[in-house]
Amino acid sequence: MPKLSINVDHVATLRQARKADEPDPVAAAIASEMAGADGITIHLRSDRRHIQDRDLKMLRGVVKTALNLEMASTEEMLEIALKIKPDMATLVPERDGEITTEGGLDVSGNFEQLNQAIGKLQLNGMVVSLFVNPDEESIKTAAKLRADYVEINTDSYADAKSAADQIIQLERLEKMAGLAHRLNVGINMGHGLNYRNITNLSQIPHIHEFSIGHAIVARAVLVGFEKAVKEMLELVKKWK
Repeated sequence: MPKLSINVDHVATLRQARKADEPDPVAAAIASEMAGADGITIHLRSDRRHIQDRDLKMLRGVVKTALNLEMASTEEMLEIALKIKPDMATLVPERDGEITTEGGLDVSGNFEQLNQAIGKLQLNGMVVSLFVNPDEESIKTAAKLRADYVEINTDSYADAKSAADQIIQLERLEKMAGLAHRLNVGINMGHGLNYRNITNLSQIPHIHEFSIGHAIVARAVLVGFEKAVKEMLELVKKWK
């Protein structure tokens, strides 16, 4: 049965819109765990547009499940990760001005940089995941790099414009999950997932965890954080 990690970045987005103290992503993380979430995910960006260093430090102290830090493989972020030591570090691409992460890592094109980053993180006790597009080259290269996990980018599935295209993208994700499993790489999935499109994905074999943020935060504005998390958990864990 897949696990569910709650990304609380956009709680911080609301806070930073007014440069205020609330809403607090740390409080949202606590509420998520109380509702049954299996983990908490945050992305500390170089521009600090939402999650702040203070949030990361506090979350490391209060998260009781598993803390997943999404981060670029820069020297600045590596230094922070090696100091804070989240349970998992997910390496992601980062571009100035992007609204959200735009696609997976160029794993082959950044092989040496990623190899060094993965080695440093793993030697310091962290599990490492690479955010990759659902293509064979990326997943095979992640295996060569000895990443513990890949987080397969689901945006093509989430953004499908027709039922036929969604089926094609779903089959593609299932095929890539099967490939990663055969290569002994753990499988996470995320990006653009919501209450409507998660059900089909949760039936794919071998998925360890889904990372979902924006949809849950948006729902929480209307019904509260614990209820929003519980509703998603019911969908993710519906299939065994």
